[in-house]
Amino acid sequence: MNYRPTIAIAILCLVTAFTVPTLGQDTASIPSTPTVDEKSQQIIDHAIQVLGGQSYLNINSVVGKGYYTVFNQGVSQIPAKFLDYIVYPDRERTEFIGGGIKTIQTNVGNTGWLYDGGPKAISDQGPTQIEGFKLAIRTTMENLLRGTWKKEGGKIVYVGRREAGLAKRNETIRLTFPNGFWIEYEFGAKDFLPAKVIYKRTRKNPDTGDEQETSEEDRFFKFITVDGITAPWVIDHFTEGNQTSRINYESIVYNQKVPDALFAKPDNVKAIK
Repeated sequence: MNYRPTIAIAILCLVTAFTVPTLGQDTASIPSTPTVDEKSQQIIDHAIQVLGGQSYLNINSVVGKGYYTVFNQGVSQIPAKFLDYIVYPDRERTEFIGGGIKTIQTNVGNTGWLYDGGPKAISDQGPTQIEGFKLAIRTTMENLLRGTWKKEGGKIVYVGRREAGLAKRNETIRLTFPNGFWIEYEFGAKDFLPAKVIYKRTRKNPDTGDEQETSEEDRFFKFITVDGITAPWVIDHFTEGNQTSRINYESIVYNQKVPDALFAKPDNVKAIK
């Protein structure tokens, strides 16, 4: 399963001006050996086992269906249906249907394209959308648990326990990259299920042009086990403590063969499927 609100991040890239933390690294500044302290490694190992152990680590594709809902000042808007195809390590296609209009956003590594069913137009994604996709990948639970972060020379340290409701606490670890960008991951202290992902990014005020740092947070709920793999079927995203979106899965299929053609940019609108 992909523990990431990639859908929410992608939508934000389309409608909101913001600055994505620099993802490129100066290889000279990356330590030869990434580091993780003993306590953090224990938490990671426990989480992997709870999520399915080797079955979880062996996932190569995820196909999910459900509803994506935007929240405006705490009020949910009309949900849109989505169909999401993920092929590791860096391919994703998400189809939305809302108000009778179909839109598609597809990313493959450093490239991406969009289909807008309103004007029936195909376009390339701009730098902001591409970097937003990379940010979404970088902040996922997968990046942590599958060890992808090691390629960038990150450092993981144990932060401690945090209150997480009545008689509940979360174990917290922090992943920091050489450029200073950090992500905090919280897991249930008793069940070791993923609970939260927290990071910060810089938004640009569309009215004043001023930049301000905001706290972003993903919260995971409704864990369901399919084919020996456990995943959250509800993912809520919060900005500065206010809910901005919800992803609610209705079905998830693992390791299904996904045709390469789905990720290729169509030559024309008639080729859209």
